[in-house]
Amino acid sequence: MLITGLSGFTGRYVADALRAGGHEIIDPEVASPGFDLKEPESLAKALAASKPDAVIHLAAISFVGHSDPADFYRVNTIGTVNLLEALVRAPIPVRKVVIASSANIYGNALVSPIDETSTPAPVNHYACSKLAMEHLVRQWFDRLPIIVTRPFNYTGRGQGAQFLVPKIVGHFARREPVLELGNLDVARDFSDVRDVAGLYAELLLSAAEGEIVNVCSGRAYSLQWIVDTCSAITGHELEVRVNPAFVRADEIKSLVGSTAKLDAQVSVLRRELDLTLAWMLSPGDYGA
Repeated sequence: MLITGLSGFTGRYVADALRAGGHEIIDPEVASPGFDLKEPESLAKALAASKPDAVIHLAAISFVGHSDPADFYRVNTIGTVNLLEALVRAPIPVRKVVIASSANIYGNALVSPIDETSTPAPVNHYACSKLAMEHLVRQWFDRLPIIVTRPFNYTGRGQGAQFLVPKIVGHFARREPVLELGNLDVARDFSDVRDVAGLYAELLLSAAEGEIVNVCSGRAYSLQWIVDTCSAITGHELEVRVNPAFVRADEIKSLVGSTAKLDAQVSVLRRELDLTLAWMLSPGDYGA
């Protein structure tokens, strides 16, 4: 099985989940040095060298605050199209292609929980690039066994410090006196990255194809709750300051997903977020 973005935060956990099931994992960057989603020829070389029976496409620019907006479209949108074109042209029958989109495409949805029929309303370039990617991917539904996932927020050991939960956890782990955040009342549907990895592995092995499915917990947690929980776990209190520079005008206030469609296709036990935070605050490597 080939995983794009294998060396990234999510990729490592997905690879662990699949290896635990006895599957061989292929890193396209190892199979074909110089692998680049923006270069169709490098994709063809990687597929010819690895001959995967299935693909999980995770590689993307995922940090909303990335400095160059055009990069979102070059990698997330056009890069995905390049990959699908290469798969169609390659003389390799794949039994499943799992593509990661994002729940950010929903924007400030007016319904809760948000299901897959909710009207997209993206409010940033990351979300727009993912929605554009989804529309283009549909053109391959009749040529490849594709399932598109819309993951909501998730976290765990090894996630970059530029993301909110690792930032909060890091401040408590270092027992720092002050933490600067944006809006504390925003609420997100958070999952444990290990649960998300398990869900990707199950979807890869499922019969589902030609569909879009949320990957989420169905539960909302505010940033204030996360701060309070980290404080309770560590016994450390710090001062939280709202930094106006961190308050985005296009901030999505609440994002909670419906798990109904996902639950009909897979079965993974979901961890409560306080257990995830305790794991992140304890010593150990990323996958412990």
